[in-house]
This record gives sequence, C-alpha cells and structure tokens, in this order.
Amino acid sequence: MEVLVLEIEDPGCFWVTMKGCGPYVVNEIEYKNLNAEMNQFYDKSYKDVDEVKPPMVEEGQICVVFSEELKCWCRAVIKSIMYCTDHYQTECFLVDYAKYIFVKSKDIRVALEAFMQIPYRAKKCRLYRTKPVTLRIDFCEDTAKIVPAKRWDSAATRYFQNLLKATTQMKAKLCAVEDNTFDVFLYVTIKDEKVCVNDDLVSKNFARFEEANEITGSSADYQENQTSLNVESLPVKTVNPALAFRPVLFKEKVSTDLETDPALSSSFLEETYQRSSTDLNENTVPSFQNLSEERNFVFLSNKIEPSSVLETAPLFDDLKKELTRKKFLGPNFTESYCWPPVARGCDVVAISYQGNDPFLYIPPVLTFLQSGSCYKALPNRNGPLALILCPGWKKAQLVFELLKTYERCSRQLHPMLIILGQNKEEARSVKIRGCELIVTTPYSLLRLFEHHSLLFCRLCHLVLDEIEVLFSDATKQVFTILDCYKKAIITEEWEYSPHQIIAVGTRWNKHIAHLIKEFMNDPYIVITAMEEASIYGNVQQVVRPCTNSERTAVLLKILDFTHDNLQKVLVFTNSVNEAEMVHKALKSNSIFSLKIHKESKFNFKCILEQWTKKYSSGIHVVLVLTDDCMQSLGITDATCVIHFSFPSPRIFGERLHSMSDNFCKVIKDSSVDQEYTKARSVILLTENSACHALGILRYLQHAEAEIPSELHDFTAKMLEAEEDKKFSRPLCAYLKTFGICKNRTVCPDRHQINLQIDVPQNIPDKIIQTSGCVTILPLHIVNATNYFGRIVDKQKDQYTTLAEEINEYFKKPSNKISVKNVEKLAFYGLCEKTLFHRVQVIEISPKEEENLFFNVKIQYIDEGRTSQVQSYQLLHLPARFQCLPPQAVEFVVCRVKPVDNEMEWNPKVTHYIHHKIKGKLHEAKIVHTLGNTAWVDPMVRITRLSDLKMSVNEYNVRSEILSTGLGTDNPEHITQLQKLCRHMKVLDHAKNLEPLSIKEDTAGPENASNPQNLSMQENSTENCNSSKITFGNHPCDGVPQTKEAEDSTLYQHKRFYPEIKWFQNEETVTMKVKIASVADCKCEFSKEKVVFSACSGDKLCLADMELHQYILAEKSTCVIKDKEAIIVLAKEKKGAWCKLLKNKNPHVSFDFEHWEDFEDKSPFPVGTKKLYCTAAVTEELVDSSEGSGTESDE
Repeated sequence: MEVLVLEIEDPGCFWVTMKGCGPYVVNEIEYKNLNAEMNQFYDKSYKDVDEVKPPMVEEGQICVVFSEELKCWCRAVIKSIMYCTDHYQTECFLVDYAKYIFVKSKDIRVALEAFMQIPYRAKKCRLYRTKPVTLRIDFCEDTAKIVPAKRWDSAATRYFQNLLKATTQMKAKLCAVEDNTFDVFLYVTIKDEKVCVNDDLVSKNFARFEEANEITGSSADYQENQTSLNVESLPVKTVNPALAFRPVLFKEKVSTDLETDPALSSSFLEETYQRSSTDLNENTVPSFQNLSEERNFVFLSNKIEPSSVLETAPLFDDLKKELTRKKFLGPNFTESYCWPPVARGCDVVAISYQGNDPFLYIPPVLTFLQSGSCYKALPNRNGPLALILCPGWKKAQLVFELLKTYERCSRQLHPMLIILGQNKEEARSVKIRGCELIVTTPYSLLRLFEHHSLLFCRLCHLVLDEIEVLFSDATKQVFTILDCYKKAIITEEWEYSPHQIIAVGTRWNKHIAHLIKEFMNDPYIVITAMEEASIYGNVQQVVRPCTNSERTAVLLKILDFTHDNLQKVLVFTNSVNEAEMVHKALKSNSIFSLKIHKESKFNFKCILEQWTKKYSSGIHVVLVLTDDCMQSLGITDATCVIHFSFPSPRIFGERLHSMSDNFCKVIKDSSVDQEYTKARSVILLTENSACHALGILRYLQHAEAEIPSELHDFTAKMLEAEEDKKFSRPLCAYLKTFGICKNRTVCPDRHQINLQIDVPQNIPDKIIQTSGCVTILPLHIVNATNYFGRIVDKQKDQYTTLAEEINEYFKKPSNKISVKNVEKLAFYGLCEKTLFHRVQVIEISPKEEENLFFNVKIQYIDEGRTSQVQSYQLLHLPARFQCLPPQAVEFVVCRVKPVDNEMEWNPKVTHYIHHKIKGKLHEAKIVHTLGNTAWVDPMVRITRLSDLKMSVNEYNVRSEILSTGLGTDNPEHITQLQKLCRHMKVLDHAKNLEPLSIKEDTAGPENASNPQNLSMQENSTENCNSSKITFGNHPCDGVPQTKEAEDSTLYQHKRFYPEIKWFQNEETVTMKVKIASVADCKCEFSKEKVVFSACSGDKLCLADMELHQYILAEKSTCVIKDKEAIIVLAKEKKGAWCKLLKNKNPHVSFDFEHWEDFEDKSPFPVGTKKLYCTAAVTEELVDSSEGSGTESDE
C-alpha cells in the first residue's frame, strides 16, 4: 500500500503513515476529526483545568499534550521527565506525528478513552530481513571486507534518506509485525522507475539480507521466479496488524494469530505477504489479486485531468507551504479530481466515501477567493462572497476551525460562524460587515436572511456540505436558499462575476438531479463510490426470491429471453465448484457461455478475446466467473450482472463496476427510469442469504428498487437479533433525552426495556408511590437537559449527615490508609481538594509490571461523574460508610429538544444551563422512572423570601432552555417512553401469561381453572409488576398519577381476550375484534402470525393468533371503527381457508352474517364462493362437537 514517510532515523527505524484504505488502515479523515474534537474539548469544554490535568505523570504514560509548533493538542507518550525548581518538563513522543518535543507540566492533560479508540497515525517500520554492514579493516593482513554490523552506517542512513526524498511515490509490502514495528519491503518510484529499497541497499553494499534457510537470499534469485512466491515460502510472524499501534491502555484482548480468523487471514496474507514480480514490473501478465486491495474508481460527467501531487495542485503557493508544514497527506484520489474544477470556479457535484471531508472543497475555494479582481463587478455592499451550508452546528464548527487555520496564509476573509436559534433579536443583532465567508446551517441562514435582505447580493460561491443529509433533514430550506441565490445572480451586474455551486456528500440523493437541472450550469460530476455511481447511472436492480435448490432454474429463466441489442452477461459465483456447476447447466441448455476461475485451464487473454469479439445484435455472451477474477479481467462493458451467489456489500460494488461503461449519464428525476436503463443487476435471494441481507436491503431502499417481502423478513429477523444482542447494554441516551433515536441500526445501545436493568434505583419507594414531587441537587451537568445529582430529603437528609462523618473521619492522618489491592466495583474514599468522596472503581487499566501505581477509572457514587485517578489515591472506606446506597440519580428534563432536528445540544445552551443550575436546589416532579434515571417536569428553582414568609419561582429550567432560542417543544417525549414500556408489557404478557395464549391446551375453561395453572399465572404477573415502573402524567393535564405496581390478583381481572369474528373471500380474510374505547392499539403481522394488543379503559386486551395458512404481512392492515377493530389479512395464495387458526379458540368464531353476502357478490352463485363458507361452517361444527364430548367424522 502507499505510505508517506514522517521521520527517518535509519533503515532499521523510520516512521510512516499509511494512505488509502484497507482492513487495518484508518482513514485520514478520522484523524482530522479526532484532532478537531481534541482541540475543541481541551480548549473550551473544561474551564477548570484541574478536571483534566493528570494527578501525576510517569515515563511510558499515555497523555495529551499541547504542541507549540503544531498549535494543537496531540496524543503522546512520555519518554522522560526532568524536574525543575517550580515545575517539571517532559520529553514526549507525538504518536500521530513521529516527533519528539519538550512539554511543560501545565500543557499535559489526561487522555480520555474516547480519544484513544483509533490506532496511532505514525507507524514504526524497518526494512524486512535487511541488516546493516560495515567495512572491517585487518591491519595485520592488510585486508578489508564487509561484515555484519550492529548499527547502521551514517553513509547508509544518508543514502536511504536521499532515496526517499527523491521519490514521487512510495509503497510498502507488510511482511511481519514484531514489538509494534512493521517489517516491510519498501518500493519507491524515481523518474518513472520502480526500485525496491531493500534490494538497492544490498546491491550498493550498504546492507545485507539476513541469512535464513527459508528465504531467498538476494533479489537476483527472486527475479528468476516470474510467478508469485507462495506465501508459505516466507517465514513471517503472522501478527494481526490491526492491533499494532493501538493505545496500550485500551487494546482489546484479541488473538494475534491470523489463523484463528479465516476471514482476515485469507485476504491479509494474499495482499500483504506476496512479493510478486508485478511489484517491480507493471507490464507482466496480471495475476490473481485480493479484492480488499484498494481499487480506485471514478465516474465523471466531463473529462478532468487529476492533480495527484500537492506540488502541481491548483492551489496558491502559501497554502501549499502551509499544507506541507502540517504534513498534509493529499490530495487523495477524490480530491485530485475535485480540486481542479472547483479552483476554476465550475459547478461541482462530488459523491465519495470521503464525501464528508471538508478538504474536498476548502483548499480550492480559498485559492479562488485570493483573486480579488474576479469580484470587482459586484456591488459595493456588505455581504459574503462564499457561503458554506453544513447539516448541523457540530459540522459547521469543524469547518470553521479548518478555515481559521488555513485562512492565516491567505488574504483577510474574516470568516464567520453563524448559528442562530429562534430568538429574533439575536438574528437582528448579527453584523456581517467585512465578512467574505460565512459558515452556517440552512435554518440559521434563513433566520439571518429575514433581517439581512441583501445577504445574497454579493454571493458567488455556495457550498453544500454533506448534501444527502441536507436534503434529507432540510429539503425545503435548502431549495429556498437555492431559489434566493438563483434570483440574485440573474441581474446584469453578475454577467462578468463568478457564480458557483459545490455539492459534496457520501451518497447520491434523488434531489441532486433537480439541483443539477435547475440550479447548476454544466457541472462536473465526480463519483468515486461505485454503488452511488450505479444509482446515478440508473442501473436497474432486480431481486428474485427462490430456494437454494431452485437457483439454476431461475438463472435459466432469466437468460431465456430475446433482446434487440447485444447482451453481455456476467454470472458471479463464490466458489470454483459453483462456477463449474453453473457453466455445465448453461451448456446443457444450449446457452453459449465462457467460464474463468483460479483453477481454470483458460488464461485471461483467451477469455478477454472471446468477450471483446464483435457479435451481432440479439446475441447473448455469458461469462461465469468467481469474484477473485474481476480485477484481473477488467471488464467494464457488461450489460447485465447476475449475482448467483449473494454478495457482501463490498463485493456488490465491485461487481457493479463491471457495467460502468453502460451507466446512463442522462440526469433524470426518478431513480429508476426504464427508458434510460442500459444496465441491469439481478440478485438471487435464497434462504442462505441472511448474512449480508441487511446491507443489500439498505442499498436497494436507497436505490428505490422494488424489494420483495422475503428480503424484509430476512432483515426483520436480523434487526431483532441485533437488538437482542444489545439487551444488556445501557438504554440509548437519545431515547432517554428526546424519546427517539434516529440511527437505531448503528447505535450501540439498547432500545427496549430490560426489567432487570430498568428497575428504579436510588429513588425512594415513597417518592414513586406518591405524587413524585422532590427536591433535587444537580451536581454534574452532561448537557442542557441531562444531569446527575441527588434527591434531597427535606425532613432528614441522610447523605448530609454521612458526608460530615466521612470528612470528620478522614481528617485524622491515621485514617488515610491507601488501598494496596484495588478491586473492580469496590467502594473507596477519595480526597479531592479539601473534601472526601465515596467512589466506586468501574475500570482498572492493565497494570504494568514495572509500575507500582496505575490508573483506575472511578465514579463518584453520590454525584454521578466519572474520572481517572492513580491507584494510590484511593483510601480504605470503612463498612459503616458504605451502608447508605449510592445517592447519584440521573435526571432528564422533559418535553424539550434542540431546534432544527439536531440530536445534540449546542454548547451555548449547555454552558448557560451549567452555570444556572449546578449546585443549586430545585423543586421537580418526577413523571417517569427507569433504572437510575428520573424524568422530571417541571424542574423549578424556588427562592424563599424569609422576611415576607413566601416563596417565588425564580425560573423554570425548561423555559430557560426555550428562551435561548436553541430549544423547542418536544410534546411526544414521555409518550414515546410510555409506549416503549407498554409494548414491553404486552410482549412480556404474551410470552409469560398462559391464559392469554391461543394454544390448544389452555384454550378451554377447564384448563384455566386448574390450580397449578393459576399458580403459574400469579407468579408471572408478579414478576411483571415487580419492576415498579411508573408512568406519570404532566401536571397540566389535571389527571392524577396512576400506580402501575398493582396487586397481581387484581391485574388478572384487568386483562382479557377479545371476542373475534371472521369471514373471507378469495383474496383476503377479515377479522372483527369487538372492543370498546380502544387506546394504544397495535397490530403486528408476520407470515404466519397476528398479534393484536390494545387498552380498553383500565384493561389490557391481547390476542396472539397463530394462523392456519400464510399471509402477506406487508399488505395486511388494521383499522379502528366505532367499537371494533377491523383486521384485513391478505392471503399469500388465493383460495378458501377451512379454518382461521392452527389451534381452536373459544373466543374466535365464524361470522355467519356474511355468508349470504358472499353468495350474492359471486359471479358463480352456487360455486366457488359458497365453498369458503362451507369450509368455515364445517370447522365451527367440528369444534362445537368436540367441545360437547362427541365425536364427528369429517
């Protein structure tokens, strides 16, 4: 893979960073985002520096330090410590930049776990099997000879450095990983000639190959073998490179032997351990390559000459120098195609996997803005020249920080970050005088435009960042802005001024077609994401459900058609045996086909000759192949791809590339327009396709393709299984804070109730059982609506007494006993400044043998905050101080959320609320509790006027948030949580309460009266109610709060099975559920089951019905009318059902009122329709005879 050298010591020790992508390479965007987040956190988030300063430092410790040279916070490892009179200095190694710097103690911070998740950017390397030599002179014999040496000669190091400086491209082949050092074969390109550095040093007598029986001794021996060396011929230490250079404190315990992970070993060994002759000679016959190797693809609407080297990039010189100084690794592949048209002022649409990286447009836009002469024709008014629209405040802040960094080397643009809420006065007070570049969001811009009508009068450059997010979250607002921009540039004064729209993103969106048609002028469309290019190219996606054994028959049916044009079809299989089987089947059915795979006798040249021949119209050319042949063949003119084996999402994109020549370049409004479809992709969906079904489903939904119900069934089960895996995780923070989580599929946390975890904790029972009015003390502010603190007892606060006793106890030096053996989850004492706290150890860092002390992560159990401390700081806590349960409770303020569909609170609001409420007593009403979380509404600060003997409501926290303009009403907050809890109760009853089941053994009244069954019923109900989950009502509703923890026997009387009547026709079954005053109705359909649940007054109604035959779940419906629910089931196969349920139920009966109706409507009065009723009546008669104890023959 391609690498960039950061620092060189000698050929046995140099530092690189890896470019491109791969199974163990972190994208450069992630490092940029990490750097921006660290700067934001350590610069702004903590005003109290003591909270993030380490209590002590020691050699080998991982930390974050401030670099004066780089002007930013960096991850580092402490190498040595020098003590001075009033402070100490440390020598640190910057693990992302490969630099050694000296840092004062004031510039060292604790390394948070969140900032240590990705591997270090700088990778330590050495040349594989290449060892130093020296010239040994024997004065006695007057001879000199080259012998092995322990250190590298200075001449060898100097030659090595010069060689790497002169290169235009550098690649490395990884052979082993040992002690966090990569052993590599290094290849450099100098004047269009590729050189192996390992070989070159040996040939120049600067080094020698390490002698070993298993390895070829020289490059000459190596070059004699023109085929790829087998991996077994290289004795390598197979270490998982994904684990190398990860922060030591946070490494996962994963086996380092690649053989234990077959999915990784096959691709990794093939890609990194083969040292084939194609590395040195690009003209040799192509060999099999692994698909995980980076393959650059670009789809262009207009021809672009890429700028792949920074020196030749279309940027101004000072910006190039600044980028070089900051070790910028660019331009990358997408940037090399985006920068030239953007720098020329052209309209550009760029869709890429790196489409959320602002560097796609920032450098060329800054370059264009340097030429002031372009803007002389514009009116001499106040207004920006460039406007960058971001999807949210967080992205806008990141873009603004980057602009501030690189604006220093350009002319003064005075960029502004404008984030406005609903406060009109704030928008009116914004001054944009002298500002030439604004970064904002669509909502904020329109609020600003209301008070600054000349905002667009000088606007030349409009940038839409993360275009797919903008169009999905703010479609109306974005098109309003585009309309304003279009109207502004129609005037004559714009005739000689630039006007440019740039849209970048990671996914194609259907609104982009309208953007291109209506607002852009012959744009350059750059798409480097294959799957997105296929959507833009209007590739028709077809899914054919079938069983695994039917695939061949379905394939033959697909190929059995005539077409006016030449059809070139690729049939992809995932194994040699499968390819042979398919080829044989095609041949036996007289279909002309070719085949190619690893074991095939034919070479690529012959196959390509057959494929590229000129054929007449209407002919089918079919090629059966395995995935590992794709890159070597390089086919791009296929008209149809058939996925005989179900593809993974990554392989799917590679397969679609084979049709890229037939991608349609006509911009259209609909995603799939048959008139313009030239390429077709057919997926055979079988019962074995579940592993990759979810990724393919998301892609098909994105492509707006027709999706069969079978694929929905696959993915529904997968999503359910994924959620079940999260059952022990904490409840999703977004669900708690806002009542909704937008990204459930990628969110790592739980989205359902877990009775074991969500039992109320640290909340007194008397509060749950009464009105829920409490006094709370917020101590740790997470964000504007989420806090940790204590519930204060007005009569007698036990914690206050305990805190006084703990501080009195630890005042005696003899009581401050440091803990020797720290245990996870144990309770200890901790001194912070002058106060002592109870803390619990929640995580222990791996203890290094040479360190006497080590880091531990602790939680203040009475305040809720967490911190990292040294083990020696923990003090023994007597048992009497551990009797009182932890007092920390999480509080969530209800019915308020951020404006503009944001999912995170703006720091302005959080900062304002933090200073407003921290450490102050508030009165609150608890309206809902789960686990250790209490939802409060309202939460009010009350000031007591002792002289007047009265109290005044100083402020309401929710109202204060709304007054900032950055918060808005969220009326569904608690309703969503209550629905979640009710759904949990319904499912719990369905699984555990036997009387509600429709199984045959419990349907009859005789079973319900069985003493043993009743015992089981009571136990299950008791388990259900033991959680004490409370549902509160808002105080304004005027309805008293209900108690959910009811007596189990009483609850038995509050649930019932509804009366159900049913009838049918040829295509549907209609069920009428008799139920009065329906509330919270829910009906879930699956292929062979219907679950209906609802609340009727204070009773719970539940019917769990296992059907006699299959239905189409997606076409079945449930509607509430008057005092009944009407459920219409769409039959999978037309025809009569002899009965509705697999097992009979006394509450379900046939509706005889509709018998005559069917006969009247039938075109055959005495025929088919009557049979439906006869079958159903027969079932009813049989059921009744069985109930009476008599036998009946069918």
